[in-house]
Amino acid sequence: MTVLRNAVRRSRRTLTAAVLALAVVTGTGGWAAGATQRAVTGPAPGAAAWRADRTLGVRLPDPAHASPAEVARLFAGLTDAQRQALAARHPLTVGNLDGAPLALRYAANSRALRAERHRELARAADPAGTPQDHQQARKAAARYATLLAPGRRILAFDPRGRGQVAEVHGDLATAQRTAVIVPGSDIDLTTFDRTANPYGTPTGMATSLRRQMAAEAPGVRTAVIAWAGYTTPVGLGPDAATGRLAEAGAPRLTRFLAGLAAIGAPAPAVLCHSYGSVVCGLAVPHTGRGDLSDLVVFGSPGMRRDDVAELRTTARVWAARDASDWIGDVPNVEVLGLGHGIDPTDPAFGARRVPARQAEGHTGYLAPGTDSLRNFAAIALGRYADVR
Repeated sequence: MTVLRNAVRRSRRTLTAAVLALAVVTGTGGWAAGATQRAVTGPAPGAAAWRADRTLGVRLPDPAHASPAEVARLFAGLTDAQRQALAARHPLTVGNLDGAPLALRYAANSRALRAERHRELARAADPAGTPQDHQQARKAAARYATLLAPGRRILAFDPRGRGQVAEVHGDLATAQRTAVIVPGSDIDLTTFDRTANPYGTPTGMATSLRRQMAAEAPGVRTAVIAWAGYTTPVGLGPDAATGRLAEAGAPRLTRFLAGLAAIGAPAPAVLCHSYGSVVCGLAVPHTGRGDLSDLVVFGSPGMRRDDVAELRTTARVWAARDASDWIGDVPNVEVLGLGHGIDPTDPAFGARRVPARQAEGHTGYLAPGTDSLRNFAAIALGRYADVR
């Protein structure tokens, strides 16, 4: 009888999972075509050479394990010439090293981007390559050239996989109020910014938010960081319905926020869109006290947390969803790894609701003129009474 009861339980669990999978597929229009993504983790290329570098007579902090506070202490004890020499020898490491000085990271990433652009241009002219290889190389080189445009402040750059990047809008070194944008699916180096559907991209969201913050508080120095620092799902396939990629990305976000604290940047409001809210839900419980001031999730399929208490944060937690967002059709359950749990806008979750009556669709929350954009700016500015 015991064997029979266990078999029945297993069958029920399997049936529940199958029903959930069908519900997710039905609610999102079916699995999108596209391969399952391989998460990029660990430090950027060049970490081994960095660890072996003894030119300063000291052991350099391991990019894979050293805390951002340790990194900050190392650079604080170096001369400017020593810092510049490290950045020149190890641009990809320094450019992605949370806790390193901002200006040094910008310069290192510019160097790394130029090197990647040069490599792609050489590949585009390689007679051994196919026409398709040449076309892909020219496209990549053009993308790197765009990121090298004057005035852009690239805070992180990793060419592995589909590419990862973070960019600062404004002067983070002098900012009084800051925010970090964490995007959802289909974002990588090539879609970080684009003219089509701009407010569904990290660059478009960050630009719009900072512009609104400046309009609301012209005397306040602000900076907004567009952070595409994890491997995102492609389409609405299995990756989007599970937490695998979020689990890989969450430690990267936790470390990034610790890096901002280590260099003395103001605690940011962290705005998490769509699948990015799953990343935030897994990352925030592991952040240090004071690493973020506010957590705002919008267009969220769930955070893989049952309520605000499970986030274990002193930050204010906010949630928004407009009535026309298709994410509302996604089942808010989590069974055998499928689904992301309760809707953060559900009163039972315990987040503060952010009105988004004027937003349209899944990517319209930061479009100019919307109440959601005005409310997000008010939160980032700490003007909570203006959220309405």
